[in-house]
Amino acid sequence: MPPPQPQPQPQNPEPAEPAEPVTPDAPRATPYPLLTQSWLDLAFLHWPVDPAAVAPLLPPGTRPDTVDGVSYVGLVAFRMHRIGWLGLPGLPYLGSFPETNVRLYSVDSSGRRGVVFRSLDATRLLPVLVARAGFRLPYVWSRMDVRRAGDTIRYASTRRWPGPRGARSRITVRIGEPIDEPTELEHFLTARWGLHAGYFGRELYLPNTHPRWPLHRAELVDCEEDLLVAAGLATPAAAPVSVLYSPGVPVRFGLPGAPTPREHSRAVGRERN
Repeated sequence: MPPPQPQPQPQNPEPAEPAEPVTPDAPRATPYPLLTQSWLDLAFLHWPVDPAAVAPLLPPGTRPDTVDGVSYVGLVAFRMHRIGWLGLPGLPYLGSFPETNVRLYSVDSSGRRGVVFRSLDATRLLPVLVARAGFRLPYVWSRMDVRRAGDTIRYASTRRWPGPRGARSRITVRIGEPIDEPTELEHFLTARWGLHAGYFGRELYLPNTHPRWPLHRAELVDCEEDLLVAAGLATPAAAPVSVLYSPGVPVRFGLPGAPTPREHSRAVGRERN
């Protein structure tokens, strides 16, 4: 009988680092942008959620991000404007369209904060197909409309494909005064410098940068939606705890797989040695 062969010992994963600070300005640069675009006329609606309830909805390698033990789900409606690739000029038609997304708040084992999109409704079919195939993002094709009259802005969407067909949202907000100094929670909900997604069983992190958000208080005039339920979340039991508006910002997305804080510190250490 041959002698027993030594069995490979399981590798102990490195402990998760604490979440990086919430900062109103991007903590990482994007010198070589993969994508450029502008987000315009944004309405941010947020509800508190139990972190344990949303943890199964996040991709592997991430956990719910929280403030005082509470996580949040966001319903964000806006106008996407002129998506461009690799520094090329943004597209006026295919790259400009209304969008409504349902998002959760995440942090990975390296401490990078981000968002996880549960759905992204958009009106242009080709960008929907490219985003689904290229980045595995849950974009869906919808009929959408954004209309503004004075200080009131209305967002409407009805889902076409892939479904659930007919899922919809109707949001109307009244824009209030500019916010000189956002609260800790308002920074947490808006100053997110990357997205986390599952990509063929692996974690994908896509960093972004943009100027500091110009935020306004906003009054929710009307909200009828079932996008949260369609995204696997419970129907909100109350009105959103935060309603904000922003005229928008230009955005740059960096290349996937940017160095993590841990990898960056290791590289610096090697250079010093």
